[in-house]
Amino acid sequence: MGVFYIDTDRGTVATQHQLIAAGLAEGSDPPPRPWLRIQGTGDASTMWYAIMRRHERGIYLGTLVMRHSAHHELLLRQGWEEISPGEVGP
Repeated sequence: MGVFYIDTDRGTVATQHQLIAAGLAEGSDPPPRPWLRIQGTGDASTMWYAIMRRHERGIYLGTLVMRHSAHHELLLRQGWEEISPGEVGP
């Protein structure tokens, strides 16, 4: 998969490759706001990592977390929502 971005206005999550294909980013340049890079490894796979989002203070926040870990369970209890791989795209 790779590098993930979140639209902080709508909560949409997409990979860098998807944003380039959609014309929302060019090459290695980051896409413009409201897209914000989700911090995590640059070669993340949804096989191992869960993409999480949370709406807080008027914007969406995003994070990557190892699946089935204690941290994953904690985020779910704190109200974070897991994004299914099928939902990833601009």
